[in-house]
Amino acid sequence: MSFDLNLVMDSFPLLIVGAGITIQITAISVALGMVIGLFVGIARISTITPLRALAAVYIDFLRGTPLLVQIFLIYFALPVILDQRVDPFLAAITACGINSGAYIAEIFRAGIQAIDNGQMEAGRSLGLSWTQTMRYIIVPQAFKNVIPPLGNEFIALLKDSSLVSVIGFEELTRRGQLIIARTYGSLEIWLSVALIYLVMTLSISRLVAFLEKRCGVK
Repeated sequence: MSFDLNLVMDSFPLLIVGAGITIQITAISVALGMVIGLFVGIARISTITPLRALAAVYIDFLRGTPLLVQIFLIYFALPVILDQRVDPFLAAITACGINSGAYIAEIFRAGIQAIDNGQMEAGRSLGLSWTQTMRYIIVPQAFKNVIPPLGNEFIALLKDSSLVSVIGFEELTRRGQLIIARTYGSLEIWLSVALIYLVMTLSISRLVAFLEKRCGVK
């Protein structure tokens, strides 16, 4: 058995392009997930029972079903309802973003509930409504608490984004599959793909550690 270094060098530019697409999918999906997760997380602790119930259903369904199935639902099942083809990129970020939103909702819920109850009472005593207190006092403080788990969610989604390769979207994993189909260099390409993922996840871990230090997270 031999290791073809030339194959690795020749394939590296294509894999790097795929890695860039993977980061793009992950970043957009996490941004979408943060918007969804913030509102769902707040709804999860709302005093309005129907709103709290809807948030619980959303979280339980998305966390209780595989991301792969959710990708299939959006890419294959949704076009049946809409009678229109869904773009693979849109399907990828939608599925990953909605899935991430369920996990981030629980992250925000925990971060908000970690804030002392006195903060809410102080805001209400100043004449702020519940919504205003959450917006100006509670949520800004909660963001510092959720930096570490948000970093973990970003890393987890970065790796899970490889699942979008099943709908033919050419991110890092799919690029590797296509190169292997042409060259039969499974060992060289999959090892290269694994190392690129490792570099990306370690880089994100270092960035999160830096943000934790800057924000004084203990």
